[in-house]
Amino acid sequence: MKKWVKISFSSVLIAFLMLTLAACNTNDDTKTKKLEKVRIAEVTRSIFYAPQYVALAKGFFKAEGLDITLTTTPGGDKTMTALISGGADVALVGSETSIYVYAQGANDPVINFAQLTQTDGTFLVSREKIDNFSWDLLKGTTFLGQRKGGMPQMVGEFVLKKHGIDPHKDLTLIQNIDFANIANAFASGSGEFVQLFEPTASIIEKEGKGHIVASFGKESGHVPYTTFMAKESYMKKNKATFEKFTKAIYKAQQWVKTHSAEEIAKAVEPYFPDTDRGIMKTVVERYKNQGSFATDPILDEEEWNNLQNIMREAGELPKEVDHKTLVNTEIAEKIIKK
Repeated sequence: MKKWVKISFSSVLIAFLMLTLAACNTNDDTKTKKLEKVRIAEVTRSIFYAPQYVALAKGFFKAEGLDITLTTTPGGDKTMTALISGGADVALVGSETSIYVYAQGANDPVINFAQLTQTDGTFLVSREKIDNFSWDLLKGTTFLGQRKGGMPQMVGEFVLKKHGIDPHKDLTLIQNIDFANIANAFASGSGEFVQLFEPTASIIEKEGKGHIVASFGKESGHVPYTTFMAKESYMKKNKATFEKFTKAIYKAQQWVKTHSAEEIAKAVEPYFPDTDRGIMKTVVERYKNQGSFATDPILDEEEWNNLQNIMREAGELPKEVDHKTLVNTEIAEKIIKK
């Protein structure tokens, strides 16, 4: 009787251990299967995209079962090439690029599905300190602008015209300097004014090489400045993936909305190891105050029309494109309702 009890106990113990191990392996397999790889190509690395880095840092993507690979592909052309060629699944870039691709007769158009920023992200920096700035002061000066055809340059020209300045007649407009070298050119003595993104503008100011005097974002109004987009065919095949992706972005947007600049700067710090925390806080605060970070992923028709108006004013709109043709708001609307 005792021998039978020992054998039974041993058998039960072994069976229990086997079941436990099997359950552990099943759970591990489930976790592995749930993580779906999604490759993002971002047009540049910028604090302007803080909600994206918050989604990564806070694990919002992973909570939705997504394993994100983030690659910086400098310039709208390179970013769109990576997307169209299959080198990326999702692109974070200006919405104007989707219009350029569509106008070229693309059979598989690029669709904007989640807006990240809703204003221009550049600032006007003056070489000299100006206590009472007015846009008229740019007349007759040399102005270092951004790349022709890109959103920063188009917004820059739109704002100048808004203040009665013809960018091609009333000042010397330089726009043939590579994006990465614009700040260096200004710091080396080129131009009296320059249009810069953050944190470069704040760094220039901290180093005493220039002074931020105006915001192009405040002047131009709401516009789909930076949006997540993907090829239409890829979105149709992966509807669930894009719902998860958009949900993670929306969580991050709400987190940024309800947290301080200091908390946001701390969260995204791993993505900017060479940037001073104080500078980061200043930059985030500046963007929050002017409403640059979209609080939800919906790219509405009014913003889309404002974008095309800015492109038209700059002479860069190849053709008028209806909002519904290149923008999908159904995913974002569904996520917000839930």
